[in-house]
Amino acid sequence: MNAAAAARDVVAALREEGGLLAAALAGGAALTGTGDPARLDPTAAGLVEGLAPHRAFAVAAVREGYLLHYGRPRFVDGADASLALLAGDRLYALGLARLAAAADVAAVRELADLITRCAQAHAVGDGTAAQAAWDAAGTRLAGATAGADGPHRDGGDGPPRREGDRLPQPNADSR
Repeated sequence: MNAAAAARDVVAALREEGGLLAAALAGGAALTGTGDPARLDPTAAGLVEGLAPHRAFAVAAVREGYLLHYGRPRFVDGADASLALLAGDRLYALGLARLAAAADVAAVRELADLITRCAQAHAVGDGTAAQAAWDAAGTRLAGATAGADGPHRDGGDGPPRREGDRLPQPNADSR
C-alpha cells in the first residue's frame, strides 16, 4: 500500500467514527490524497510503502497518534493540547485494533513496543532514540510475514528483546 492510500484510509475511518476527532480533521492534501504524502510525513510515507493494507493503515494511524503527542500531526488540526493527547491515544488504539482484527499479533506487539519506546525516549528528551525506534520497527514490520507470530531468535514469542528490557518477574501467587 502507498502512503496516500494509507492516509486516506485513516482519515476515512476517523470521519466515519464522528465526534470531536472527526471535527478536528484538517483539510488539504492528507484528506484528498492529492500532493506528496512524503511531504506530510517522510517517516510514515517511507514505512507504509509495500506493507499489507492492514499494516499500512496501522502504521499511518500510530504515526499520526505519535505526531499528536510529540510533533506536528498530518490529519488533525486545531486540537487543543488535551484533545491532541486524547486523539493521539485514540489513533494508537485505532491502529492496534486494525492489526488485531487481522490477527496480526506480531505487528500488534511491534507497534505496541514502538509506542512504549517512543514514550520512554521522549520522557528523557531523546528524539533521536524515538526516530531510531521508528526506523527499527519499520524494518521489522517490512521483514516479517503479515500475520506471522511465534518465537524470535531470543527464544521469546514477543518482540525481540533489546538491551535494557526487563524480564518478566514471576507472580508471587503462582508459586
